[in-house]
Amino acid sequence: MNFDLHTHHFRCGHADGNIRDYIEAGIAAGLDVIGISDHSPYFGSPDEQAFPRIAMAKSELAYYVQEVLSLQQEYEGRIDVLLGMESDYFPQHAELYRKTFAAYPFDYVIGSVHHVEEVSIFNKSRWKGLGTEQQLAAKAEYYRLIAESARSGMFQVLGHIDAMKGNYPPFSEIAAPKEIDEALRIIGECGPAIEINTSGGTKLCGGWYPSDEILERALHFGVEVTFGSDAHKPSRVADQRNQVAARLKEIGFQYWVYYKQRGKIKVAL
Repeated sequence: MNFDLHTHHFRCGHADGNIRDYIEAGIAAGLDVIGISDHSPYFGSPDEQAFPRIAMAKSELAYYVQEVLSLQQEYEGRIDVLLGMESDYFPQHAELYRKTFAAYPFDYVIGSVHHVEEVSIFNKSRWKGLGTEQQLAAKAEYYRLIAESARSGMFQVLGHIDAMKGNYPPFSEIAAPKEIDEALRIIGECGPAIEINTSGGTKLCGGWYPSDEILERALHFGVEVTFGSDAHKPSRVADQRNQVAARLKEIGFQYWVYYKQRGKIKVAL
């Protein structure tokens, strides 16, 4: 069973193509299951579209859901189209997001931490002039938020859990083993899967998220894994999926998971 749970499209303002393009790319790549998981609207502002180059407008959410469900029916028997969503985790707005998502038949929601102390994790400038202790504090806060997102129960999948290295590769060298282990312990206890996300290859860090070291620790803590290309153009659908599967087997994982109607489905590697 070949799947990819993390894809975007034009509504978020920074991806190419429409949903059908990604579904067709999934079929061409030999997928049995494709998850459509565009960036959710930002509900923490009264504005209709607070961040037009980052997330879809609030009014687009219902149309997004309708389109995915319609395509789900159209492609039945050819590929299983899942209704997903990638949501930022904002603690101060968590209940608003929870209530909003409950009104729609999502198969799964990916929870991603994209901001630490109100600065994008991909902003290279955030690291300028920071000393060792300040860097460690930023990394510790990142993993605290990831752990909190797991505890929230809002998400079936946690997105790219070391993506803060994306445009700042030295992030991986900031020693924070206790903070990472604590986050993985909580994830293992609370049950969401972490994704192996291959979009790191589009950033300065290269490779994928998370690192092999984190995946080895995740296995130790009983954390389950899934796959997402995080494709922002159709040509990246299922990118490096087979290589990821092979590496996971080498590390010791026996299966990975995907979600349908919020239920977990295990697939042997």
